[in-house]
Amino acid sequence: MFERLPLWLRRPNFSLPSSSGTSTTFLLRLGGAVVLLALLYYPVGMALIHTIDDDIELSGEVQPAQSQSVAVAAKLIERETDIHPWVANDPWFLPGAALDNMPNFQQGIVYALSRFAIEMSDQIGRTRGSSEVDKDLDKAAGLLKYAGDVWVFDLSVSLAPTAPSDAQYRAARKSLLSYNERLARGEAVFDVRADNLETTLERIAADLGSGSAVIDKYISENSGAFIDFHADDIYYRNKGRLYAYYLLLTALRSDFQNVIMEKDVVKAWDQMLASLKSAAIAQPLIVVNADPDSFWRPSHLTAQGFYLLRARTQMKEVANILLK
Repeated sequence: MFERLPLWLRRPNFSLPSSSGTSTTFLLRLGGAVVLLALLYYPVGMALIHTIDDDIELSGEVQPAQSQSVAVAAKLIERETDIHPWVANDPWFLPGAALDNMPNFQQGIVYALSRFAIEMSDQIGRTRGSSEVDKDLDKAAGLLKYAGDVWVFDLSVSLAPTAPSDAQYRAARKSLLSYNERLARGEAVFDVRADNLETTLERIAADLGSGSAVIDKYISENSGAFIDFHADDIYYRNKGRLYAYYLLLTALRSDFQNVIMEKDVVKAWDQMLASLKSAAIAQPLIVVNADPDSFWRPSHLTAQGFYLLRARTQMKEVANILLK
């Protein structure tokens, strides 16, 4: 009977695939996709996040009577916390936690800004050290001392949420901008004196001396290793510090222009900046910690230490001239 029916009325000759086979295939594909995403999550995320921003042309916007160096400090904080992500406090489940060069560079920048804020509150931002400490500068100096690796939760201290590092630095930026705004209105002090500038240079030089001691100790104890996972940490921490000092001292050259010209240290100041610039922009693909006298492998820490000490020597020379 069925043979007489038209083809379109006959029962189709096919069988449905088993539901168990379909489920197994789906689960295998889903599991493979999850594994692939897990394998790509960190390396792709790290590549997208990683930025060593050593733009030496960075500057801050200022109004008449405002400080260029304070504006630069605020701009650096904004760039490293808002334009770029602050990765030094990333928890383990974020790709930034696997980076080391970028967080060390960022923390080096903030360390230099912290030293600068202290000098502003102790010397330049008050009249001959006898007046009251500026509230905004004092607040900024305190906030910039905050550890750079604190996330929302710091279980070693408390189970309760805490203020993350980048939030503290943003608050420091607001205080610096507030100081500059009051400076423009004539409600704050920026004491442009040679002895203030000399003291600031001496303290920055002392900080660079501390950095050179770290390099010297590490080279003497670890140079020559074929694989070194810690040399780049020291290198980029120093690089961030030197980069920030280069920008700040370039801006201070503008803030103290009359003093620098009056003391005839323009040439010496520019030589100092040139040495800082050489160390600030150097960015090797891989930081190698070979023996200082190696003929086939570089010693990047030695090269960095050379420019650091050269800048420090020139800085002390400028400070000595300012004393006269």
